[in-house]
Amino acid sequence: MDTGQDILNGPATEAVKARATVESPAREKLDYSLVRSVAWNAAGDWGTQLFTWAMFLVVMRLLTPRDFGIVAVAGILMPYLSQLTGLGFARTVVALRDLTDDQLTQMNTLSVLSAMTLFLLGLAIAKPFAAFFKIPAVAPVFIVCCSGLIVGALAGVPGAVLAKEMRFRFLTLLGVTCTMIAAIATLMFAWLGFGYWALLIGSMISAITRTATILFVRPCRLAWPRLSSMRKPLRFGWRISVALVAMNSYQRLDNLVAGRMLGATALGFYGNAWELANVPIEKVASLVTTVIPSYLSAVQDQPAALRRYLRVLTEMIALATFPATVGLSLVAAEFVPVVLGHKWDGMVGPLQVLSFYTAFRSIVALLPKVLTAVGKVHYVMWNELAALVILPIAFYIGSYRGTTGIAWAWVAAYPLVVVPLYRKTFQTIGMSIGEYLRALRPSLTGTIAMIPAVEWVKYSLAPTRPMLLRLIVEVAAGVLVYLGTLWLLHRERVIGLIRGLMNLRLQKTQLASEPTA
Repeated sequence: MDTGQDILNGPATEAVKARATVESPAREKLDYSLVRSVAWNAAGDWGTQLFTWAMFLVVMRLLTPRDFGIVAVAGILMPYLSQLTGLGFARTVVALRDLTDDQLTQMNTLSVLSAMTLFLLGLAIAKPFAAFFKIPAVAPVFIVCCSGLIVGALAGVPGAVLAKEMRFRFLTLLGVTCTMIAAIATLMFAWLGFGYWALLIGSMISAITRTATILFVRPCRLAWPRLSSMRKPLRFGWRISVALVAMNSYQRLDNLVAGRMLGATALGFYGNAWELANVPIEKVASLVTTVIPSYLSAVQDQPAALRRYLRVLTEMIALATFPATVGLSLVAAEFVPVVLGHKWDGMVGPLQVLSFYTAFRSIVALLPKVLTAVGKVHYVMWNELAALVILPIAFYIGSYRGTTGIAWAWVAAYPLVVVPLYRKTFQTIGMSIGEYLRALRPSLTGTIAMIPAVEWVKYSLAPTRPMLLRLIVEVAAGVLVYLGTLWLLHRERVIGLIRGLMNLRLQKTQLASEPTA
């Protein structure tokens, strides 16, 4: 049976059990800090999920697919612009451990200047951008979105410093507050009849609140940048920016293809299918972006520690996301009409496909973070650029089969992108494929058992039964079979993970009571 001490060591082997391992206080403190930070982030994010889901579903009933389509079109360029705004400095601050205060102030200045430049660019291209999609309403929405670049840039470097200092409790509480503010504001303005503007106003109010709070807690000066002291951060940040822009490009080009080839209504269906499919992993992505890089950077010169973190984090993420994403795919045909109404039936097909894809995507997100932490950002950049070539071609071909065809393009083409990423990561930290697959075994077996169980329930229930009843029974069957499989086949591992969390807390108490040298 796995012991609590193995919480960050993965499944125990006979050699591990026979070896008396004495962890250093520094490692125990770092492990406890990681678990605590993950717990805070998860509690905050998932604690608000039901609230934001309820608000979002009500907003979907108040607005139309075209409202969502207009905002989706306006947002197509925003990930590119937002990543260029920061010049990659937010992640650079976390990854480079030897930055001085003077360099931070210069980075802060460059971040704000880049935001102002891109806002002016947004003003210049707003009308041509809207004309390209033949949707005039997109232009003013796009301009307001671009103004948010300046708001975000003001908090970019200070927020990254807080993450580097591992002040995740504060960041989590701030994130929860801003999320609730955005949801309430969006619902209020949608109810007041603001249409698609409600979606934008809620986000802007939340962003302003977050920036003002971060600047109050961690103010950061502005200083005129000097190339002599900024060469290394600029080079590192530039590579991160290129990688992020490429990633956001291929993740948004499916929307561009849907909007251009199929129209605003089809984009509304596809865009919301993407959003719903990613809800189960949205908070995991936030966890990977916010919490994990700081800890990977702290052990960047320790391959064994990197393997530990990748192994256990992959296992935990898969245990949480695989049943949620695959389960959503299985019940999509009942979920959409029951929860959203029949006007959204057009999103069932892409939702079913995208939900399966996001299960895989949830664990892949860790790989670039590991490579960036060890300084392999150059490889990450070129991998993302390769994806930018491969995936848009697949989206265009898939669009001839409608929104579901675009969704299938992800499933067909994404493996071509991630296989080299896996190979490079495993080579860099010395991890074997078998070691990685063992971490996925509990979630895979539970999910594989869940699929026929849900399909059997769908087949057994008569179509004349109320759709709500069918949805409830299908979900209940999936949950029971998944948890039952974990308990029957992987009981020791699950108990070991739980005990590990408890033991780390006890270790923290003991370490805190020891005198420091």
